[in-house]
Amino acid sequence: MQSYIALIFLITLAITGCQQSKNSKHLENHNVKPLDLTRYSNTAPLKPLNILFIHHSCGGHWLADKGPKECSNSICKTHPNGGGLRRLLEKNNYVVHEASYNSIIGDKTDIQDWPPKFKTQMDRILRTRMQDDLLPDGQVNHIVMFKSCFPNNYFQDDASVKKAMEAYKGLLPIFEQYPDTLFVAVTAPPLVPPYETKNPVKAFIKKILGRYKDIPAIGRRARHFNNWLKDVDSGWLSNYPLKNVVVFDYYDVLTKNGKSNWAEYPTQNGRNSHPSSEGNSIAAKEFVPFLNRAVHRWMGD
Repeated sequence: MQSYIALIFLITLAITGCQQSKNSKHLENHNVKPLDLTRYSNTAPLKPLNILFIHHSCGGHWLADKGPKECSNSICKTHPNGGGLRRLLEKNNYVVHEASYNSIIGDKTDIQDWPPKFKTQMDRILRTRMQDDLLPDGQVNHIVMFKSCFPNNYFQDDASVKKAMEAYKGLLPIFEQYPDTLFVAVTAPPLVPPYETKNPVKAFIKKILGRYKDIPAIGRRARHFNNWLKDVDSGWLSNYPLKNVVVFDYYDVLTKNGKSNWAEYPTQNGRNSHPSSEGNSIAAKEFVPFLNRAVHRWMGD
């Protein structure tokens, strides 16, 4: 009986520790200065604009309406995690195009894949309509959105953060050559804490034994990197001279704007990092006015 009580006590401590680690308030946003777009209108552009979104599964869910899974290569008409972004974009005068798994442009979307992709395949990116189908001659994508998936927020050490930063820095000289295209970098969605994906009892015991002592640091590194991407004072765009690159912090939205460094809208009872329909819907409603303002800034309105 005493051993049983002791086990319950240990499990309770582990649960408390996990919740504190997951839900503790993080103050790393207080010195971050994101791009201020409030002076620009959030109204839809006057003329239709072609937009290409390069993504994998989370992006496909974000675009889809909520409903039964109806997908091919992560391009989804409906999905249980649907956020309705495609429909909102279309209502705002955007013509949505996609590239995802099993296409020339969409097949690789990790952070390290972006510089070679944009450097060697920009002409195809600007003309992609759907997967490997191209727009008719004379038509191009006016806006290019690109997003890596949640595994890219698993930063094991500071060196991996530095490597990711260098990859993004390598994009700016490329984007500067295309002032007539608006590039929208979407931060990767957050992970659920790795211990949340394990067998609960085993995970609690491992936490007590210190097996997950490095997990909080992974979350802090993810926060630091995504803050750096959007910080215009000392981050990625601090010295960029043009108005054709912006960052939408999908990661921050899905952490409830800093409530945690981990996913606050997970799926599968909190054990899967794919964002839920609720999280994707919130992000979609925030993204469209953000994009409208970014478009008006880019166009000089």
